[in-house]
Amino acid sequence: MNAGATAQKHLKNKKKAAQTASAKSRVEPTGPLYATRPDVMRVADDIAERRDLDRDWVRQAIGQAHYMPAVARAVTPPSAGTAKNWTVYRSRFIDPVRIRAGVQFWQANRETLERAERETGVPAAIIVGVVGVETIYGQQTGNYRVIDALTTLAFDFPAVHPKATARAAFFLSELEAYLSLTQRTSTDPMALRGSYAGAMGMPQFMPSSWSKYAVDFDGDSRVDLFNSPADVIGSVANYFKSFHWQRDMPTHYPVRLTADGADKAALLAPDILPTFTPAAFAAQGAELDGAALQHAGPLALVELQNGDAPPLYLAGTENFYAITRYNWSSYYALSVIELGQEIAAVLPK
Repeated sequence: MNAGATAQKHLKNKKKAAQTASAKSRVEPTGPLYATRPDVMRVADDIAERRDLDRDWVRQAIGQAHYMPAVARAVTPPSAGTAKNWTVYRSRFIDPVRIRAGVQFWQANRETLERAERETGVPAAIIVGVVGVETIYGQQTGNYRVIDALTTLAFDFPAVHPKATARAAFFLSELEAYLSLTQRTSTDPMALRGSYAGAMGMPQFMPSSWSKYAVDFDGDSRVDLFNSPADVIGSVANYFKSFHWQRDMPTHYPVRLTADGADKAALLAPDILPTFTPAAFAAQGAELDGAALQHAGPLALVELQNGDAPPLYLAGTENFYAITRYNWSSYYALSVIELGQEIAAVLPK
């Protein structure tokens, strides 16, 4: 048995054990059924009409969903004044457990990762980093019924959230996408489990992302993001390609803000959207060197707070921005990048 086959067998055994543990820790619904809410049932009828779905099927699916207090709590923002801390955030995702599992995943799927990189330009390290940060390569894919999570967030998103209305609308659209997906694939909408936000499978795709970006990369004529590493790899790569990943472009460069001349407010005004040329970057007091000075595209100043310690600053490229389209957080993006780098550094050649 070759190294890849041995690693694949080891991964399957670990995944089976993880699925058994996950089944034992499933979060079962406890709150009231949404079938008791006339306002929800009216929306169900509207979804059925707009999505061309069977009205009774939609009413039954949404009506069987339960309000989940734990889901509502999970999306409630932290109290005001809670400081972000990159060092603490990083330690949650870049640890020996993920690195070891990442090496095994890479070895077991080396040829598929190479094919995805060849076809899309997305480096294997980025793909491996995403799957590791999201679910530790399928070990933690979520314990909530997706129908419960999405329905709770669509109709009872916590009002204390500063963007509650917009977020509720987003999750209503994801609920619609989920119903369309399960109907199209003849899947029981009550059967799938995912995160408290309704993300599913090894790469934690939201339902709309599954419909838009997931691909059949193993050639079996179906897309399986729960059990097919090939489909997971191809789909993550396709996601980034769809968000304009640029082959061979670095994700970021070191940057230093001059003590007396840096206009940090101006540099941070576009958030993490790449806006400045290297020359404009330097004119605002952000010092670059080496390859960064020759970068052909726009850059963004990325600030990662470190609690009471000084922040970390990076010059983010369009590829860094592409990673934040997967999860709108610069902390997430740098964790993906650095986990992939750590794994690549210890990967047997």
